[in-house]
Amino acid sequence: MFLNEFKEIWTKKNIKKQLLNVKHLASSSVIIKVAILIDETYFHEKDALIAEIKKNGIQEENISLLVFKNVIKKNDFFRCASYSYKNLSWLGTINKKEVSEFAQQEFDLLINYYDTKKSPLLLVTNLSKAKFKVGFASSDKRLNHFMVNTNAENYKLFLVELFKYLKILNKL
Repeated sequence: MFLNEFKEIWTKKNIKKQLLNVKHLASSSVIIKVAILIDETYFHEKDALIAEIKKNGIQEENISLLVFKNVIKKNDFFRCASYSYKNLSWLGTINKKEVSEFAQQEFDLLINYYDTKKSPLLLVTNLSKAKFKVGFASSDKRLNHFMVNTNAENYKLFLVELFKYLKILNKL
């Protein structure tokens, strides 16, 4: 536990340095490929979240999911890519191939579905090559292009607001 806190401190320091050079590029492209980054420590309804996204016109094969959990036990099974503090290096980098590939892949939309400021989540969001990043108002405002002011437990309201504004912005 102590080592995770130490990693958290170093990673936050690294992210803070990286955020000084964040450039938001304006993108007017239509959203086809969607990535979702979920903190499964607090939110467990990822299947319902994906179902709601599909109802709004995004096809399932165009949805990618990455799950973060504080501790992954040996018996835990995930149908999607997942990572934990164990996959975080002392220098504030991710040392898991699946997570690096997720961050390097170009998506039209990245949904940051977490409302706590955990450094592994912030790091993946910062490293992501997504054209448009969306998250909660309670997370770091420098990382997202658009923020929804609600809590993580109410995923339906989050998605209603998100897709309402995506239609207004002509992204759908």
